[in-house]
Amino acid sequence: MSGWDEGAVYYSNQAQFTEASSEAEAAAASTTASRHSILLKFKEFIRNFEKEKNVFPYRESLVNNPKFLTVHLEDLLSFDSDLPSLLRSSPSDYLPLFETAAAEVLAGLKMKVAGDSGEMVEPQKGEVQILLTSKEDPVSMRSLGAQYISKLVKISGITIAASRIKAKATYVHLICKNCKSARAVPCRPGLGGAIVPRSCDHVPQPGEEPCPIDPWLIVPDKSKYVDQQTLKLQENPEDVPTGELPRNMLLSVDRHMVQTIVPGSRLTIMGIYSIFQASNSSTNHKGAVAVRQPYIRIVGMEETNEASSRGPATFTQEEVEEFKKFASNQDTYEAICSKVAPSIFGHEDVKKAVACLLFGGARKNLPDGVKLRGDINVLLLGDPSTAKSQFLKFVEKTAPIAVYTSGKGSSAAGLTASVIRDSSSREFYLEGGAMVLADGGVVCIDEFDKMRPEDRVAIHEAMEQQTISIAKAGITTVLNSRTSVLAAANPPSGRYDDLKTAQDNIDLQTTILSRFDLIFIVKDIRMYDQDKTIASHIIKVHASAQTVSNDSRTSKEENWLKRYIQYCRSECHPRLSEAACAKLQSDYVDIRRGMRQQANETGESAAIPITVRQLEAIIRLSEALAKMKLSHVATEGDVAEALRLFKVSTMDAARSGINQHINITPDMANEIKQAENQIKRRLGIGNRISERRLIDDLTRMGMNESIVRRAILIMHQRGEVEYQRERHIIVRK
Repeated sequence: MSGWDEGAVYYSNQAQFTEASSEAEAAAASTTASRHSILLKFKEFIRNFEKEKNVFPYRESLVNNPKFLTVHLEDLLSFDSDLPSLLRSSPSDYLPLFETAAAEVLAGLKMKVAGDSGEMVEPQKGEVQILLTSKEDPVSMRSLGAQYISKLVKISGITIAASRIKAKATYVHLICKNCKSARAVPCRPGLGGAIVPRSCDHVPQPGEEPCPIDPWLIVPDKSKYVDQQTLKLQENPEDVPTGELPRNMLLSVDRHMVQTIVPGSRLTIMGIYSIFQASNSSTNHKGAVAVRQPYIRIVGMEETNEASSRGPATFTQEEVEEFKKFASNQDTYEAICSKVAPSIFGHEDVKKAVACLLFGGARKNLPDGVKLRGDINVLLLGDPSTAKSQFLKFVEKTAPIAVYTSGKGSSAAGLTASVIRDSSSREFYLEGGAMVLADGGVVCIDEFDKMRPEDRVAIHEAMEQQTISIAKAGITTVLNSRTSVLAAANPPSGRYDDLKTAQDNIDLQTTILSRFDLIFIVKDIRMYDQDKTIASHIIKVHASAQTVSNDSRTSKEENWLKRYIQYCRSECHPRLSEAACAKLQSDYVDIRRGMRQQANETGESAAIPITVRQLEAIIRLSEALAKMKLSHVATEGDVAEALRLFKVSTMDAARSGINQHINITPDMANEIKQAENQIKRRLGIGNRISERRLIDDLTRMGMNESIVRRAILIMHQRGEVEYQRERHIIVRK
């Protein structure tokens, strides 16, 4: 070990680096020159790009709105073919250059202003944000990989969360705690931070203490800031492969794009695919220094309107001509209804109602700011195996936007919106539920009766006012949920019981029933001829299933119907004609009079109330029928068909079941009284017995089974007996 600390001289031959350093200086000089030439090109583009003769869109836009400028990459390509490729390959280098060019052009366009001394001086050079947009197709969120890092990408999806606004420093003001010298350090844009130097470059005077390592203190008051917000973007439901979970992507927006997006909006964004060091990743990945989280720094954003939410919104000239030719036919209504769920036999009126739901009425904005919904809500209530869920699945496939959910597995937060705490920042943010994500489309809720009542109450506001109000965890906001609701439910006893009144069969609150425009009671009627026809239809469907799957004609038809619905919803907003208004008014008054007369005769109100909401429902149905034919006026014929649909659905449901005051002769009343006495004698107060066993016991005593059932029903309505689990009866009085 001797000699390990002997004095020695170590040197490095600097001459070998002279050639390399001169090359680096030359490259830097050429880069500076090329950046300057590109800056001049950007300035020339903003000043001199002409859309038409003597129309300078970007120059005019900059003068009218000096805060930001939206640039189409196609315009940039037509002006100079190199600029878009530079922006795509290294946007973080050339986008700040573009913004500098826009700020300089804006300063040149402004007039001179009077300074403090009264002299005319050049105006202050402000900051201009450049927003990029392009007509190219978005890439899939799943295909974003390492090859896209620091490149310009375009993706689409649904916003599911938005954070609060934060202040992001662009320049951090530092001060040395020893010598008090100051300097400004630029911050990396997006979620990147500032690189603070380790040492101070102050040269100490003789006798002065040198500055230590890490001497810098941050002065927040003198730093420069911009607004920043983080969003979470989820894949569109139609883009998620079967069996996979939807992917999320973190987005960062700043300056003038903050607070422009609410959760549930469908977006198409352009941004720079970047990486950042997550704050909690050090605990998860010990020693994984090189692992970074991806995010996208948005440089351009457009909201997808409801017509173009799935597939392209633009229709070719051939398609438009085909749609108009189809709409001009006499049997358009029947042709559309035949395309609705063709694999289901019968249920013609339900198919017509579903067609009306898919097309929807016209949304109206009144002068005082009140918005009237145009979406139609339909409830299918009835026996098992009557193709209710098949209708829901068909609508999910056919509607431009649709979300399918089951009542038992859905909570109030899952349907409306939930407040979630971010694991890294520990702050709360909103995630939209099914009703928010399906904004502008249809929500299909199966097993509607199995939902907990408190969860069902949560969708009241969404069904009528078409908004969802949130006041949780310090977040108070209103989300849009302009959706139609198609719900399927079973009666409380599983099957529809004709021996019960409508109130007992439709075990839903009046408040939710009045929000449904059409309520269909779907019964499984046992008739020989009908059963034979249905059986042959189902066997035929199963037998020809393999050949249909090979044929792409059905998928083309489905796609055609979806495109036609999109076209009608975007192009046509019908209104009622005067004659139709007069007819509707007289018919509505007649319906109300009839319901009042029925209530007076029976002594109890109908299970389904007929209110002004039902009048609005008939108006919406009339508009939907007109929209199918691309007509801008709903005629008397449309109103007549809407009234017929309303009568065969909601009115029949209100009158369904039996009532204890109807069809009871004196002899029958006497027999029912005897049966009631026998039931009370057979059962003591508080005792339980199976309904089937009680009926068998009384029929063995010589009583008629239907009379016994009627007696139990009447006692149940009076509250003397009540049903418990598994059809057990318990006597209360």
